[in-house]
Amino acid sequence: MATLAQLVDDVVVHKFEVASTDVTLGRHPENTVTIDDSAVSSHHARITQKANEYFPEYIEYFIEDCGSTNGTYINDLRIQGKKRLHNNDIVRLAWNRFKFLDEKESDMEKTVQMLNKTI
Repeated sequence: MATLAQLVDDVVVHKFEVASTDVTLGRHPENTVTIDDSAVSSHHARITQKANEYFPEYIEYFIEDCGSTNGTYINDLRIQGKKRLHNNDIVRLAWNRFKFLDEKESDMEKTVQMLNKTI
């Protein structure tokens, strides 16, 4: 299961599990993750998940901006449409920073690297 770790000055202040298939982020209290900041839109972004095409036991996570005013960023690049999240990506909603953590993806990347070296 993946986690979003909210960062303030590179220190984790909150952790949110990305447990359901549709996680919403925004200022409105009906969101899965509520961010109390006027720079964050009411319904700012959404994280969805699906099984990996080749290894169904691994889940892939995607984030999309929901028409926010101040944007959604991955590693300081503003996203358009749906973008895949990778372990250790920094997600920014307006000025709020989160680190995306997915240990299962990290394990899968190690396996793929080992397979590439043997081929």
